[in-house]
Amino acid sequence: MTRTANVERLTTETSISIDLVIEGSGQANIETGVGFYDHLLTAFAHHGLFDLSVVTKGDLHIDDHHTVEDTALALGEAFARALGDRAGITRFGNAMVPMDEALATAAVDISGRPYAVLDLSLRSERIGELTTQNIPHVLESFARTSGVTVHLISTGANDHHIAEASFKALARALAMAASLDPRRSGIPSTKGSL
Repeated sequence: MTRTANVERLTTETSISIDLVIEGSGQANIETGVGFYDHLLTAFAHHGLFDLSVVTKGDLHIDDHHTVEDTALALGEAFARALGDRAGITRFGNAMVPMDEALATAAVDISGRPYAVLDLSLRSERIGELTTQNIPHVLESFARTSGVTVHLISTGANDHHIAEASFKALARALAMAASLDPRRSGIPSTKGSL
């Protein structure tokens, strides 16, 4: 079984096309116009073994906010669509990812209840063209539309390392949670639905 989704999102601020394959090989083609965001999404795809294509055209003449937020909303929607009814998934996942002095710890629950608890020790205003305050906002936006509970704690001294380790840890945790458990045929909830 290959779980895939395509999401098109068009607003007066952004135009976005996303293709996602959960059972991929980590191939990424990311074009958002925000270089460091492209880097983070490429790392996300590579380390989650998701095939991911993102083409975003946003109002970067204003700032990066709409571009990165709307891309995250569309990516979360694609993830939720690709999962379908979520039957047979492992549901929970976690990962710890070091990157030099930085360490990111992620735990996720593909529960249908979107929530984000984030503690990222980011200090600078920007990393490349990406406004640093938008990094937690991206993670919250992804959680909202994917229906995933995300807990993510990252520490370190270098903001580039902290952010990149965070996206890698999230990807690995999501890959674990989305993986199919051969012992489970139904919905992984005592309620019978997610």
